Amino acid sequence: MEDDATQRLLTHRGGCHCGAVTFELEAQANSKVLDCSCSICSMAGYLHLFVPRDRFHLLSGRDALVTYRFNTGVAEHYFCGTCGVKSFYIPRSHRDGYSVNARCIEPSTLGKLEVVPFDGGNWEKNADELPPLPGPDVA
Repeated sequence: MEDDATQRLLTHRGGCHCGAVTFELEAQANSKVLDCSCSICSMAGYLHLFVPRDRFHLLSGRDALVTYRFNTGVAEHYFCGTCGVKSFYIPRSHRDGYSVNARCIEPSTLGKLEVVPFDGGNWEKNADELPPLPGPDVA
């Protein structure tokens, strides 16, 4: 069982490769992240850490972001227009939150990340297996 120190929310910082886009988010040090096998995530090596909107704060680079939509057009994929890195986006599965690429978070505040495979190649069939956004009771 995790102790209170590993369950409380910490402020993590992250961003894109060139540093134009920076953000903060509140999440536990030890978190589950999804390794999705859909076409875009598998090509980019994206590891999903879902957070509610009020726990994500874009610090810089709003004007550097380029948006990409495909397939259903619901998900809003944000890429840095300079280096091309997608460090976060609004997924269609969690419209009231963000998916942050755990690989784009500074490692100094991260604890253990449990990587959970997700069959995103068959997204429609498996979407109900996605975890909900963390609630207010996670603190």
